[in-house]
Amino acid sequence: MWIVLAFFSAALLGLYDVCKKFALRNNAVLTVLWLNTLFCSLLFVPAIVLSYTGHITADSMYFVPATSWAEQRYVMLKAVIVLSSWLCGYYGMKWLPLTIVGPINATRPVMVLIGAMLVFGERLNLYQWIGVLLAIVSFFMLSRSGKKEGIDFSHNRWIALIVMAAVLGAVSGLYDKYIMAPVTDGGVGINRMTVQSYYNLYQLALMTIAVALMRRGEQFRWVWTIPLISIFLSVADFAYFYALSISGALISVVSMIRRGSVVVSFFVGAMVFKEHNLRAKVIDLALVLLGMIFLYIGSK
Repeated sequence: MWIVLAFFSAALLGLYDVCKKFALRNNAVLTVLWLNTLFCSLLFVPAIVLSYTGHITADSMYFVPATSWAEQRYVMLKAVIVLSSWLCGYYGMKWLPLTIVGPINATRPVMVLIGAMLVFGERLNLYQWIGVLLAIVSFFMLSRSGKKEGIDFSHNRWIALIVMAAVLGAVSGLYDKYIMAPVTDGGVGINRMTVQSYYNLYQLALMTIAVALMRRGEQFRWVWTIPLISIFLSVADFAYFYALSISGALISVVSMIRRGSVVVSFFVGAMVFKEHNLRAKVIDLALVLLGMIFLYIGSK
C-alpha cells in the first residue's frame, strides 16, 4: 500500500513542479510562495478546527489530535527546513530550465540514502552503491549539458540554490521519518496529520514576515496555476505522509519513488516550454532513472 501511495505522490509532484514553473515565469517569487503557503494552510485549517470541535473523530484519517508544545517544536523545525528548501528551489526554478531542475531534484534519494546510512545506521549494498554512482555520473553529465546553454554549474548561483534545495529536501525527508516514527522505533511518534496541518501554518507565518520585510520591487501578476501549486503539493504530501506512517515503510524507497516526478516535469519542459538540448538531457535523465531502479532493487 505504501508503495502505491508513493507512486501517486510522485505523479502529483510532477504536476506541482509544472504549475510552479508556469507561476514563476516573470513573477514575484516571494508573493507566489506566500500564496502557496496560504492556500496549503487553508486546505488543512478545517481539519484542525473540526477535530478540535469533535466533528472529525479519532478513527478518521483526517483527524488532527491535540499536541503538546514539545511536539509542536518539532513541527516548527520541520517548517523552517521545508520553507528554506522552497525558497532556494523557487528562485532556482524561476531562472533555470525545467529539464535541468528536474534531474537535479531527482538526485534527492541518493542524499536521503546517504543520510539514512549516517543517521539511522543503514548500510548500502552493491545495488544501492551502483545507484549512488549512477546519480553522481548523471549530475556531471547534466553539468556538461548545461554548459551548452550557457549554464556553468560551478559558478551559477541558481544551480547552487537548486542543489541546496535538494539537500534541504533530503534533510526534510530524513526528519519526517524521525518525527513520525513510533517512539518504540526511536522516533518521536507525532501524528502525520499534525505534522502536515501545523507545519503549513508555521510556514505561512514565516512567509508573511518574509514578504513584509523582503519584498522590494517584484512585480506580481495572478496566474491560474498558483492555487494548483498548493492543491497538487498538499495532496502529494498527504499521500507521502500516509505512506510513511504505514508500518514497514522505507524512507529511502518512498523518497526514491517520489523523485519519479521528474518524468512528468521533464516531458512538460520539453513539450510545452520548448527547452533545448533535449537529446543529451534525455541520456542524463535515463541515468538518473536507472540509478533509482538500482536503489529500489537494493532496498527490497
